[in-house]
Amino acid sequence: MTLVHNEVNSQMKRILFSLLICLGFAGNLTQLPPNFTLVSSAQAATDPLAQAYQNRQSDVQVAGDGRVIRLLADDNQGSRHQRFILALPSGQTLLIAHNIDLAPRINDLQVGDRVAFYGEYEWNKKGGVVHWTHHDPKGYHPGGWLKHNGKRYQ
Repeated sequence: MTLVHNEVNSQMKRILFSLLICLGFAGNLTQLPPNFTLVSSAQAATDPLAQAYQNRQSDVQVAGDGRVIRLLADDNQGSRHQRFILALPSGQTLLIAHNIDLAPRINDLQVGDRVAFYGEYEWNKKGGVVHWTHHDPKGYHPGGWLKHNGKRYQ
C-alpha cells in the first residue's frame, strides 16, 4: 500500500510541477525570447507564411519581406549558405538560408535592412526557414530570389 501511495504522490508532484511551469509561462507571454514566434489565427487566415507556420507545413513556395534582425555566420557545411534572420511585419521570425554557391551573396547586408524574398518554406518552432532563394541549375525546382536595395540576387 505504501508503494502505491508513494507512486501516486510522485505522479501528483510531477503534474503540479508541470502545471506551475505552464502557468508561469502563460503569465510571461509578453516577455517571450526574441527568437520565439507567436502567430495569431487571424494572421494565419490571411498570410500564407503565418498559415504555414501555424499548420507546421513545409515545402511551401512563399514570398514576402522583412527587416534583418540578426546576421549569422555562413553555413559552410556542404553547399555554402549566407544566413540571416528576418522579422516579418506579422511579428514572425524567419531564417533565410541563401545558397552562395549558386547565387551571389549580399555583401552589404546590415541589421535593419529590408529584404524581399521568394523561396521554399520549411517549418521549425522558431518561425521557419526559407531556402531555394536562387535558380535551380537542373530546372526541377521553381527559381527563387532575394531583393535588397533594389538588386535581385538569384
